[in-house]
Amino acid sequence: MFKMRSKALSGKATRPVIYQLMVRLFGNTNERRKPHGTIQENGCGKFVDINDAALKSIRKMGFNHIWLTGVLEQASGTAYPKRPADDPDILKGRAGSPYAIRDYFDVCPDYAVNPERRLDEFKSLLARCKVNGLRVIIDFVPNHVARSYQSDIRPELSFGNDDDKRVFFSRDNHFFYLQPHHPGGGPPLKLPTTDLPGCDGLFEGETDFGRVTGNNSVTWQPSINDWYETVKLNYGHDFTKGNVTEGLPGQDASPEYVPKTWRTMDEILTYWQSLGVHGFRVDMAHMVPMEFWRWAVKRARRRQPDVFFCAEAYNNDPNKLTDKNVFEELLAAGFDAVYDDPLYDLLEGIFDEDKWANDIDKLFFEGTYFHQSLRYTENHDEVRIANPKVWGGHGMKAGKAATAVAFGIGRGPQMLYSGQEVGEPAIGSEGFAGDNSRSTIFDYWCMPELAKWVNMGKYDGARLSPEQKALREWYGKLLSVTQAPAFTHGEFYGLNHANAGNPLYGRVGAETWSGHWLYSFMRYDKESGQSFLVVVNFHPELELKHVRLEIPPHAWEFINLSPDRIWRFKDHLANGEASIWDGELLMASIPPCSAKMMEIVE
Repeated sequence: MFKMRSKALSGKATRPVIYQLMVRLFGNTNERRKPHGTIQENGCGKFVDINDAALKSIRKMGFNHIWLTGVLEQASGTAYPKRPADDPDILKGRAGSPYAIRDYFDVCPDYAVNPERRLDEFKSLLARCKVNGLRVIIDFVPNHVARSYQSDIRPELSFGNDDDKRVFFSRDNHFFYLQPHHPGGGPPLKLPTTDLPGCDGLFEGETDFGRVTGNNSVTWQPSINDWYETVKLNYGHDFTKGNVTEGLPGQDASPEYVPKTWRTMDEILTYWQSLGVHGFRVDMAHMVPMEFWRWAVKRARRRQPDVFFCAEAYNNDPNKLTDKNVFEELLAAGFDAVYDDPLYDLLEGIFDEDKWANDIDKLFFEGTYFHQSLRYTENHDEVRIANPKVWGGHGMKAGKAATAVAFGIGRGPQMLYSGQEVGEPAIGSEGFAGDNSRSTIFDYWCMPELAKWVNMGKYDGARLSPEQKALREWYGKLLSVTQAPAFTHGEFYGLNHANAGNPLYGRVGAETWSGHWLYSFMRYDKESGQSFLVVVNFHPELELKHVRLEIPPHAWEFINLSPDRIWRFKDHLANGEASIWDGELLMASIPPCSAKMMEIVE
């Protein structure tokens, strides 16, 4: 048996169900685009494109939060009045990376019908989201900024103001400054862009001095694999001296006693909270000292008790600033949730790397963050499931099995990336990143399959194929089922361990052990008495027939039901299809890449 109990997500009654959309891509329906195209050639999504019809459809599907990805003003190759284009040497793509922030107090002018009124247009979008019952999350990128960072809205708070460039590290510098002895031959900074159009490998802003890249590369000559377009922010700790940060101020320190970067970041969070932003998806949170998070999150909660903080973090990253498990440390510092990257990797590995479903249970013994993990099977950093080169090349159907497990096992937030629900495949080269099976975050582009749902701003899905409509309906049904008390408040009990020796538990070919393609678990909520059995077939091609599931006595004790009577298992993903327990549970057929979410009823 495998059982998991943990505290609920910050005691909140409703868990965040997040629809992630990148504004640049979401509303753009220009399907006559070309790689590396300009904004005039390829088009760009606008704040106004995210209209009431779009928001009503997103809300109806079951989402209560919307992550507006990439709204902060970023370094870009597109010029506007009073805002020149950035040097192409410090850009990735024509549009630029949304994680190379140019002004933390402003939004991207690309997204406004009238760029000079872009903040007003963003505020109108916030108001529309609120009217439609959606709480807004935006990015918070604390580890690095664009090399061209300069705030027009709050110039007095621009990073780098009054820094001492003569030293590598000073507690109250915003940046880390390269010294003559560092690798790369000294100034000027030499960027790895000489072979790119319009580039000469130099950046006028760093001819006499240089700064460390966002990924901690201390060199005058960063490589193409570095985050060369960004610069690392300094939180009062010299990362080259290790990850022990206990000497930094405590969570109750007064602002005048904390490092300068802490105060600037607190001003940024205050600003967006005052505009009505409800929460933050924090980029690479593990590369920032935990002491800062304890201080900053606590102050944010004083301003808004229910502000939502979710951390993108990777415990296996050598750049993490803790010797401990970074997921647990971030939660202890005040975050509501952390990315469940280990589960994502394993689910993908079942299709790509011959991982077994049994391996899923092993992840849950590694920490206490089981019910505070944000789970997803796509996001802007990851490949598109429907792309033929990834996830075994099995297309959009692979997402059903993986997402049913990801969304079903815990009480933490759920997240779907726009386009996933209609099988967006991201085929071909779009620009800077080439043909990498992802929807570009660097270029002006359109998602052609999502555009069929957008349907010129109607958001009615009229152009979708029957298969795509069915997929979107299925994801909506999954979200609906997993909002039941057994999933939002209940506990988890894994059943694969009890069925490993069961020869009728989905074995394929000459397998002598069970649990390669089949995964099952129970969810039970004590207060409501509701219990569910979830059974998932990961096999991309084979229908598993005549499956017998053994439910051990301890599992029946876990759900507080007696195994000595007849129970019906009502499948909420298949319009009420029922199986019967009469001493054993037999399932005639489990189609490939499918899931059963069966409520146990009399």
